[in-house]
Amino acid sequence: MKNNASSPNGEVCIEVNELWKIFGHNPKQLLHSEMRSATKADILEKTGHVIAARDISFNVNQGELFVIMGLSGSGKSTLIRCILRLIEPTRGKILINGNDVCSYDESQLIDLRRHTTSMVFQHFGLFPHRSVIDNVAYGLKVRGVAKEERYARARKVIARVGLQGWENYPPSALSGGMQQRVGLARALATDPEILLMDEPFSGLDPLIRRQMQDELLDLQAEVQKTILFVTHDLHEALKLGNRIAIMRDGEIIQIGTPEEVITTPS
Repeated sequence: MKNNASSPNGEVCIEVNELWKIFGHNPKQLLHSEMRSATKADILEKTGHVIAARDISFNVNQGELFVIMGLSGSGKSTLIRCILRLIEPTRGKILINGNDVCSYDESQLIDLRRHTTSMVFQHFGLFPHRSVIDNVAYGLKVRGVAKEERYARARKVIARVGLQGWENYPPSALSGGMQQRVGLARALATDPEILLMDEPFSGLDPLIRRQMQDELLDLQAEVQKTILFVTHDLHEALKLGNRIAIMRDGEIIQIGTPEEVITTPS
């Protein structure tokens, strides 16, 4: 595997070491058996288990836009959820700013998800009966931020994503691209250090998708967040990523810059 797992510049923000995720009735037993080195298809056929992530290690630096690219079923969405323990890893270590997320109790996980990270989903995840501004301000409300302050911060980030004037509309009045901007604004409103974006543009038509990619790059140049971005689209990965991890059948088969992925493919 061609693997530039650590970028030479910047301080490490996210570190994943030897991560496994196995779905099935007895994943620990499989992990300690010789079958774990078999192909994903053979393991499924003979044991009924699914290897979603196999011995994955990589680092993401502060301020880096790191893309995880793979086809459907490659394990990329499972991986990004394991990082926040929305799905529990079978084995491995996940460090965020040097802290072992796998050792966190429930209150520490809630604090991590509320104050350090935000997630943007493919299907927006908006509250249909709340206005744009109430959707964007929701994370601040959960934090206990006073109404006047959270609305002021929400208006600021709504303007940043180009939706000024739409604050009081319901999501149903907006196009798909506009709804995804609301999702991005909601993620940014809490000023998280880390953004995790799971196929955020895949449901949009090609023209709007390219526009959203451009807007994300412009926004990243301004805010310099650490972004972990999941996609099945190689062109999108090459356009957005400072580095790209390519996944296949639960494994990372290559990590490199866009140029390295093109010139020396795995």
